[in-house]
Amino acid sequence: MDLNCDLGEGYGVWRMGDDAAVMPFIDRANIACGFHAGDYSIMQNTVRLAKQHKVLIGAHPSYPDRHGFGRRAMRFSADELRAILLYQIGALEAVCHAEQVPLSYVKPHGAMYNAMQVDSQLFEVIVRTLSELNRGRAEPLALMTLAKLHRETEANLAARYQVPLLFEAFADRCYEANGELRARTFEGAVLSEETAIVEQALAFAGGRAVQAHDGSELLLAADTLCVHGDNPQALAAVKAIRARL
Repeated sequence: MDLNCDLGEGYGVWRMGDDAAVMPFIDRANIACGFHAGDYSIMQNTVRLAKQHKVLIGAHPSYPDRHGFGRRAMRFSADELRAILLYQIGALEAVCHAEQVPLSYVKPHGAMYNAMQVDSQLFEVIVRTLSELNRGRAEPLALMTLAKLHRETEANLAARYQVPLLFEAFADRCYEANGELRARTFEGAVLSEETAIVEQALAFAGGRAVQAHDGSELLLAADTLCVHGDNPQALAAVKAIRARL
């Protein structure tokens, strides 16, 4: 089980989280591509930081919603969504190319990430776009998506387009009994206590069930574990999880 974190989510002189402090303790950096957060300078600096610590780099594209931090639902045509993804992934890949490090995967952000869990047409647009980007690549870009109880639809679509999947669990998010993330509009959707975050992370890493919001047990198989960079407990939690793992 490796650790990933959403990083590069500042803008201009404003910073969110302490990317430099978090980076040595993670395996994958999901770097904002400018639509919900981040800018040209922050992307460049975050890529350099990831390279310094030998951390795998992933693109973290979003709906064009900087004001709402990419967490508001938006609707686009399939062709518009393709362009939205190509624009952001292409920008980060150009930075990676110049810094001589590979772009390894893509993790949609916020509302786009949540929407692709329930909208198979949206999920297909995303994997089809990645398959186009993967033409001629020695190592294809993988798609990071939510670890689920039932994931046959996503697995079949990704296999059709030959896009590898990385299934992700969240150390600092509350789950519903059906395996979905509890919406951020509800109190307690984001875990704020370091002990609770670490305990949930270790349960996922050890292949054990976690407790859903209704008290039931939830067992999910995941490849990678996320701690959100905008969580105030992110640095302490990541350090503690790394030490325990």
